Order: sequence, then C-alpha cells, then structure tokens
Amino acid sequence: MRHFVLFSAGCILMTQALAAQGNEVAPGGTLRAAYLAGNAAQAVRDPGTGEVRGVAADLSRELGRRLGVPVSIMPFPNPQSVIDAVSKGEADIGFVAYAPSRIGSVEFSQTYMLVRQTFLVPEQSVLHSAGDIDRKGLRIGGTKADSITLFLGRTLKQATIVETDGTPADMKRKFAAGEIDAFGANRQRLSTLVKEMPGYRLLPDNVLDVPQTIVVLKGKLAALKAVNDFIDDVRRSGMLKTSMEKSGVTGIDPAPAGFGYGKVE
Repeated sequence: MRHFVLFSAGCILMTQALAAQGNEVAPGGTLRAAYLAGNAAQAVRDPGTGEVRGVAADLSRELGRRLGVPVSIMPFPNPQSVIDAVSKGEADIGFVAYAPSRIGSVEFSQTYMLVRQTFLVPEQSVLHSAGDIDRKGLRIGGTKADSITLFLGRTLKQATIVETDGTPADMKRKFAAGEIDAFGANRQRLSTLVKEMPGYRLLPDNVLDVPQTIVVLKGKLAALKAVNDFIDDVRRSGMLKTSMEKSGVTGIDPAPAGFGYGKVE
C-alpha cells in the first residue's frame, strides 16, 4: 500500500509539473499534435467515425490531459511535412522517426518506441534474410525520405536504392516492371501489404529498429524537457506498453529507458 501511495503521489506531482509547463508546450491553449498518416505504428483514422487511434493519439491525449489543454491531432503525408508543421508553428509537437538528416529546425525527444523494419520480396526471390540485401546488382526500393531509405542510403555498399513515391501502387508497379528486387518499410506496413500481394513474402528478420521520437520547435528546451519527462513517466507507469498492445500493431516495442536521444544504430 505504501508503494502505491508513493506511486500515486508521484503521478500527481508529475501532472502538476506538466500543467505548469503548459504554456511552454502548448502556448496557444490547445496541444496541436502532428503524426504521419499511413503509418499505423503511429496512428490510424477510423474511416467511419473519423477518430484517430493508436500510440501517437493516446500519448497526445494523455499529454494534453496532464497539461490541462484540449488536443488536436492532425495527419501529415510524410516525415518532412510533420517536421515542417512544427518548425512553422502549425503544430506544437510532432511524431516522427529520428534521422541525422532531419536535424535542423526541431528538437528531438528521447526515443519512446522502436519500429522494426524489414523487406518485402517476390516469393521466388533468392533473398531469405535482411543480411542478403547488400549485393551487387540488387535494387532495393524504399519510400523517398523514409527512415529505412535514409538508413540504407548510408549503409549499403553494393546494392542500389530506388526511391518510390510512398504509394503502394508505385511500389507494385516497380516490382512488376522489374525495377526493384526488394522493398523496405516497417513490418506493420508490409504485413498489411503482403495480404494484398499473392506471390510475395516478408523476410523473417529485421534490418533495424527505427527510433520514434516527439519533436518540438528548435530552441524550445523547456518544452523538450516537459516532453522527455512525460515519456519517462508513461514508460515507467506502463501506459506506453499498454497503448502499444491496445493498438494491435505488430513490430513495435517500447524503447528502453536510456536508449538515447535520436539514436539510430
């Protein structure tokens, strides 16, 4: 009982501290959260009700509750547009994966979630492991500016990157035309795509775990501290893990404490 009282008191103090920081995180009186549309690891919009559900939505609403402000959750088409929304003052926080090339106009929080990345290949492909990808003559598809595409651009020595526009149609067209031998993305996205693509399979292992972070405007260090404190608390309380389990998304895990700020490899 004593431990429960201490834990409850800690949560109350955390909420009070965050509420005092509300003007730093959401100076306009509403917490405007930007997330990546089409990335189920972050959130999805119910086509019937329009409600946004998922880890990013749960975290935004809980942060807004603790700050004592209403929450607006807004979808954006790609990672750069999420970063742009925050840097231009159109959003207060943004959910986006860290990548060295994205540093500049925003501050990255510590990593709160890891998203597994793998490859989709034709059923008859000679590729059977993520370790087989970097071979001379292979053409590896990836969405332009996506985390795995940026990672492969830094690490591949022999294979060639072929960028797609982010739509399943473009990826399927490139496979059909023989322009790519494999396509890299997060495991959740590919698990959904492979159900619509007979004759294709996923590789059983992962090439990396992409760190998911929350960004705030460059120089807003008080807001960044508030967000980092919040991530520490929802990890410690178990809320973060519960949200991930409730989302039903495969291939995601809470980042361990101390994983780091913007750590990729």
